[in-house]
Amino acid sequence: MIEIGGLQKTTLIDYPGRLAATIFLIGCNFRCPFCYSPELVLPEKIKNQPRISEKYFFNFLKEKKRLLEGVVVCGGEPTINKKLPDFIKKIKKFDYLVKLDTNGSNPETLKFLINEKLIDYIAMDIKAPLELKFQSSNSEFQKNSNNQISKYKKATGRNIDTKKIKESIEMIKNSAINYEFRTTVVPVIHSKQDIILLANEIAPAKKYCLQNFRAEKTVDPKFERIKPYSEDFLLVIKKEIAHLFEICEVRN
Repeated sequence: MIEIGGLQKTTLIDYPGRLAATIFLIGCNFRCPFCYSPELVLPEKIKNQPRISEKYFFNFLKEKKRLLEGVVVCGGEPTINKKLPDFIKKIKKFDYLVKLDTNGSNPETLKFLINEKLIDYIAMDIKAPLELKFQSSNSEFQKNSNNQISKYKKATGRNIDTKKIKESIEMIKNSAINYEFRTTVVPVIHSKQDIILLANEIAPAKKYCLQNFRAEKTVDPKFERIKPYSEDFLLVIKKEIAHLFEICEVRN
């Protein structure tokens, strides 16, 4: 069974251009310190998170068939669940469009979902530049850092195979599926130059979104004390990278 940790019954934001419901699956292979869904990520939090049964969820989809157009499947990280394809097949039986939110760490699963035409939109989070090493001028974070640690490890809390991230990026870009890439921009992890480098690594691409960090119930509580960048800061970055994408947005 798929473990469902949450259901947002209506959203006009999560699936661009569609009225949708968003479902939150439990479990993640990353430990991004700035993640604001610790109840879906950390084992000690997961055990206390209420579950929604598949029966309830599919009854809900049946009832809302004439109202909703799509379902957003996010987490956590949905692709770590081997039963995800069968779960999405059940959703598709109700003739819903399906958007997948993913960290791109499982290109094999993405390939299967794309080839089987199980997903209609992909939003992939790219956490940091793929090659850059971590440096910080913030003493609280610098004292435990290692300049040989990649930015991706610092951003995800895990030793990530960035070759798989790159594979997912290229696969998505070369598919016929609508997509977006996005990065949550976090002080003490990302600088302006980091985001410019990241944008050049993934360009050209259809759509890239800069999301502002929110200091709330983060996986690492220290990040709850970090002041987000200003919107103006992100708009300056957008101006410098917008030419690399068909669409470039800033989201708060």
